[in-house]
Amino acid sequence: MDAAVDTDTDADISIMLQCPFMGELRQEQVRVELSPEYNRRVLGGHERKIAEIWERRRRENPALFNGAKFRVRAAALGGGSSGGLTLTLRLGLTCYRDYLGTNWSADAPQLRRLGRAHLGDSQAYLADPLGVGAMLETADSHFVFLRRSQQVAEAAGQVDVPGGHPEPKAAVKGVPEESIQLEHLSGELVVQELFSSILGEIRDEVNVPLESLSSPVLLGIVRNNKSAGRASAEFYVRCKLTSEEVRQRYLIGGPEAQESTNIIFIKQEDILTLEADADRWRDLCPSAKGGVKLYSLVRPRPG
Repeated sequence: MDAAVDTDTDADISIMLQCPFMGELRQEQVRVELSPEYNRRVLGGHERKIAEIWERRRRENPALFNGAKFRVRAAALGGGSSGGLTLTLRLGLTCYRDYLGTNWSADAPQLRRLGRAHLGDSQAYLADPLGVGAMLETADSHFVFLRRSQQVAEAAGQVDVPGGHPEPKAAVKGVPEESIQLEHLSGELVVQELFSSILGEIRDEVNVPLESLSSPVLLGIVRNNKSAGRASAEFYVRCKLTSEEVRQRYLIGGPEAQESTNIIFIKQEDILTLEADADRWRDLCPSAKGGVKLYSLVRPRPG
């Protein structure tokens, strides 16, 4: 299935899946299908290039680690047995090494063209590790954004929402990360990791306690066209703390404080018109644009 195209959206992003208006998804409404059929397809001659890119990046940064990641192949909305909304995610496995060697390769445009020509799927030959992002709203109706530091690998200096990646290693026990296979995973535990990972990212990046956060609701999935269509699941989370309380917690610093240099608050009513503010919109990285766009389209119910 090719990446979705939304002609009303900034060229940096395309919406892969959008919940209906006021139809956000909770954890119990999501199921996961796991299959090697949803892994990246191997393209003969490019596998050597992936290895070469990885070795070069490792020489430049010996601390680089090849962690396992989830790969989303497709996502489908449907009605449940009781008539409620459900989401089925079809996931495979990928890794950070392959992400650098495909999505961030100079050959990424060609890989997308070949995927479309060979298999009818522009993402078929790309690693596409699934990310997560959060539209985090404070008790006084401000949304939390972070100015990314110059040391991060992607979108350095731009404004982002809290986020990261769900981790396969968190959904298995007793299996070394480099040895994780799909048979070690269960769909139920993967769904649990998908929803819990975004809370962990908020805690670590913003330094707010987990008990101050509501259960996440999923707004949809957005592809980042600056990284060759990598998908990110975007959530809405409510925080019991006010914006000033969140600011004070952020200034103390959390485990991932080095990833950002400043915290920014935007009023809820301004979020809905943010795309029309050219300067502020340009300052957002694709994951933040995706979160704002989906929030504006879905309008989740507060609380």
